[in-house]
Amino acid sequence: MTTTTAYTPLPIPRETLTQLREVDDAGRPCAPFTDPEGGDPLRCCLRPVRPGERIALVSYAPLRRWAAETGAEPGAYEETGPVFIHAEDAGCEGPGPTDGTYPFDRPGALRTVRRYNAQGHIIGGQLVEISAEPTGQFDKVFAEAFADPEVALVHVRAVEYGCFHYEVRRQG
Repeated sequence: MTTTTAYTPLPIPRETLTQLREVDDAGRPCAPFTDPEGGDPLRCCLRPVRPGERIALVSYAPLRRWAAETGAEPGAYEETGPVFIHAEDAGCEGPGPTDGTYPFDRPGALRTVRRYNAQGHIIGGQLVEISAEPTGQFDKVFAEAFADPEVALVHVRAVEYGCFHYEVRRQG
């Protein structure tokens, strides 16, 4: 039986990637490198880096970018943190077909799921230790978050490094 996710994890948008490949959200120029080992999470494709791929580690402010789209005022809740992306647009195929799971859902890993309202303020969150059945677990976590009508979007982040993994927005 194939599982499918109930919510759509969103990668960093292409137009944002173009900007980040020049200057990141902390004002630093992009510094590409070839990753000999692979394994780090790509936020442009929502998959791990393959050995030998050209990537860059850039600072990204997802809430700032969402606020610019929506007119929200996140204030002190805006964060800038590290993310891996493909170094060139030509090397980035974007998210491919999924196997019905959420990205970066390694059992045992710790994630924080932060809830934001329409103003971009944190209005709750949850620490998640990823279980052996992560798809159902995340479906439940997102359903609980979006059961609150004030929740506009959630961010999933790694606890270990604080890295942004992906965003899920209210459906409909």
